[in-house]
Amino acid sequence: MSNVLWKSLIVSPAVLGATLLMSTTAIAAQNNTTHEVVTTEISQKSNNQEASASVSATSTTTTATEVSSKPETLAQVQQSEVNVLQQVSNYSNEGKNNSLSQVTSVSQFSDVQPTDWAFQSLQSLVERYGCIAGYPNGTFRGNRALTRYEFAAGLNSCLDRVNELIATATSDIVRKEDLATLQRLQEEFSAELATLRGRVDALEARSAELEANQFSTTTKLVGEAIFALTDAFGDTAGKNNNTVFQNRVRLDLQTSFTGKDVLHTRLATGNARRLNTGSNNVDVNRNGSIDTSEQSAEGFQTFNLTGDSSNSNDVVLDWLAYYVPIGPAQLYVAATGGVHSDYAATNNPYFEDYDGGNGALSTFASENPIYRIGGGAGAALNIPFGKGGGILKPSSLTIGYLGSEANSPDNGSGIFNGNYAALGQLNFNLGQRFALAATYVHGYHGAGSALFDAGGFQGQNVPVVGTSQANALSATNASSSNSYGLSAAFRPSDKLSISGFVSYSDVTGFGNNDDYETWGYGLGVALPDFGRKGNVLGLFAGAQPYALGRAGGNDVPYHVEGFYKYRVSDNVSITPGVIYLTSPGQNSDNDDTFIGTLRTTFTF
Repeated sequence: MSNVLWKSLIVSPAVLGATLLMSTTAIAAQNNTTHEVVTTEISQKSNNQEASASVSATSTTTTATEVSSKPETLAQVQQSEVNVLQQVSNYSNEGKNNSLSQVTSVSQFSDVQPTDWAFQSLQSLVERYGCIAGYPNGTFRGNRALTRYEFAAGLNSCLDRVNELIATATSDIVRKEDLATLQRLQEEFSAELATLRGRVDALEARSAELEANQFSTTTKLVGEAIFALTDAFGDTAGKNNNTVFQNRVRLDLQTSFTGKDVLHTRLATGNARRLNTGSNNVDVNRNGSIDTSEQSAEGFQTFNLTGDSSNSNDVVLDWLAYYVPIGPAQLYVAATGGVHSDYAATNNPYFEDYDGGNGALSTFASENPIYRIGGGAGAALNIPFGKGGGILKPSSLTIGYLGSEANSPDNGSGIFNGNYAALGQLNFNLGQRFALAATYVHGYHGAGSALFDAGGFQGQNVPVVGTSQANALSATNASSSNSYGLSAAFRPSDKLSISGFVSYSDVTGFGNNDDYETWGYGLGVALPDFGRKGNVLGLFAGAQPYALGRAGGNDVPYHVEGFYKYRVSDNVSITPGVIYLTSPGQNSDNDDTFIGTLRTTFTF
């Protein structure tokens, strides 16, 4: 036995009572303690996340906490060890920075009475030696079960106090029996204390190594890789397509300077070209009959948004944007690659994955086409309002401006003289399970542009949703557009989500016979956790954006899509799905088209 322990003979007549009190509780808890793996993750609006489980029309940042009940993997076991050490640390430091935690009298504990069997022992520890602290709410919680690790930490705290008193030459008389009990307790828990010291040393070594080799103190890397096997079927589409195996990769560097802001620097590449849907031989009279074979985006899938205009796996910077709070509002600034759905609530849970690989297959089913009008560089502001009384919960106003040619100093370009789209949106949360958004977008489009081009996608005027007739603006004159949309989402239960949208665009050309109107609408039903937690079964049906009364056809092109996302693990999902297109090119004379896709998504 150490000299320090023998010297405690003159210190504490109350240590025996306290240790007996603590050991009784520890023994009771020893065989009943279970460890749960608790992980917390903060999800920023990036492209590798699962769709939010709750409907939110105003939030761009979500915090979710999950408790894992499945068999522990190696990573989870390591996390369990960290949690145990964290629990001990929390126990040892509980309330140190709170004025209510350090007590000087046992009477300050609201749940300790003089009739309690351990009252005198607790009184001595608190009032004579000060090695017991309470909870910030003024309670002691003496009946709460604790683990052997927690008891070891408490015993160590009292031993430190004993050493302090010895060092200051404080003396008193105690019995040898008390000292013997204290010695036995120290010996009994020596293994736990040694284990704690060993684990702390190991963690400190690992932490030092991580700090020495870390990528950045402010930046984390979030990645997504998509492998897609796809083909189109139908008399015309089948002849114009072969089975293809395509890919897309996104690497998003997410940097935070204050803990509340996020800078997204995303690199992307891929080789995923869109399939021919059987509507690519349509000519549309746009001040002269021209070929619009590149103007149809029916069946366009989210992984076709590669960022690489050549589709040859060249790496490009396809998105650079910054989110930062300004008071209660959220500011969004995009230097390149910005789209309206980056900052505006789309109200399409489980289908919308921000063009990632864990939502719907097609760009049409993922969000209201109104968000595909314009894009590029600009800024937006999300302003909350409302106190949330009654059925109307806190809501928000969203305003934004994006220019497609903001980097060009040429005439007819720049931030304000080139193609642009200005958005205004009112977001309403009605109760806890219903959200509604009313959207207006005003756009200016140069000659030869496409209406739903997401801001000149891939540096070209290539549409990403809708028919040729809906996208083909005048080839010789500029146009303006005024678009109106409604998007809504309803979750009657945790296992069912219903969402839908409608959009209308009034296009005014600056030449003769350049005016036209477009419509688009859709309804989706999603069954989250279908068959297994994390899986999603989705069915979406509607009409791709179309414009009747134009050359090429006057039939409504319907789109039906079904997919099943199977979650293999936290980082891998496999999504088989089918897209069915009727009257491609707005013409019932064109053969209906089926598109089959098997998509595998890796996130890291």
